[in-house]
Amino acid sequence: MRNALLAVLLSVVPSFHLTAQSPQVLLATTTSTRDAGLLDSLLPIFERKTGYRVKLIAVGSGQALELGRRGDADVVLSHAPQAERVLADSGYFLNRRLVMHNDFLIVGPAADPAGLRGLNDAAAAMRRIAAQRATFVSRGDQSGTHKFEQALWKRVGVTPPSGGWYVESGQGMAATLQMADQKRAYTISDRATYLAWRDKVQLVPEVEGDSLFYNVYHVMEVNPRNAPRVNTAGGKALADFLVAPETQALIGEFGKSRFGQSLFLPDAGKPDRW
Repeated sequence: MRNALLAVLLSVVPSFHLTAQSPQVLLATTTSTRDAGLLDSLLPIFERKTGYRVKLIAVGSGQALELGRRGDADVVLSHAPQAERVLADSGYFLNRRLVMHNDFLIVGPAADPAGLRGLNDAAAAMRRIAAQRATFVSRGDQSGTHKFEQALWKRVGVTPPSGGWYVESGQGMAATLQMADQKRAYTISDRATYLAWRDKVQLVPEVEGDSLFYNVYHVMEVNPRNAPRVNTAGGKALADFLVAPETQALIGEFGKSRFGQSLFLPDAGKPDRW
C-alpha cells in the first residue's frame, strides 16, 4: 500500500524525485561574484524555485575550472575565457554560455606615486608601474583577474620580480584590495568588487576605459562523461537559471540602487566572440 502511494506521488510530482535524489548543487565560481554580493541576491531565488540547495565554492577562476574538470563541482561560473575554451573544447564542460560582463580597472592610493591617474591605456599604466617600481599587489592565484594581469605584463614585455615592489596575495579579490590598501599599492580589480568594497578601503580608480579591460563571465555544465558522480540535472538547472530572461533582468538591476550603476551587464543570448 505504502509503495503504491509513493508511486502515485512521484508520478504526480516528477521533479520531487529528482530533487530528493540530488538536493545539492555544487557551484564553483570566481570570488568576484561572491564578493560583489551578486550570488547572495540570486541563489536564494533559485533555491526557492527549484528545491535545490547550492553549495558555493568561491575561488579563483583557475581553481574553479579545475574543480569542474575533476568533477568536484556540478557547474562553473568563471571569467577566464581562454582557459574555459580549452577545457570546453576538450570535452570537460558542456554548453558554455555567456552570462554577463563588467570591466577591470587599476586602483591605487590617492597619492598615485606612479602618476597613473587619468590614463585609459592599460599597457602604458603597467609599463609605468614597472618603471617606477611602484608597489603592486597581484592576486597570484591563477584567477581570471590574475590571468588578465599576466597577459598585460606579457604585452608590455615585463616579467615582475619575485618580491620587492611586486607582491602576491594568493587570495580573492576583496582580500587583495584590502592588502593593496594597507600597502598603499596598486592592483587590478573587477569593477563590481571594487565598488562593493570602496567604502572599506582608501583606494581610488586610477586607470579605466581601455577596451582591454572587458571582463566576461560564462557558465558551463560539467560533462558527466568525465565525472559520473556530478549532479547533472542540478548543474543544468542552475546554468539555465543564470541565463533565463528573469534572472538576466535581475543581474542588470543589481547594484543600481546602491551605486547608481549596474555591477554586471547581462549578456545571455548575445553573440559570443569570447
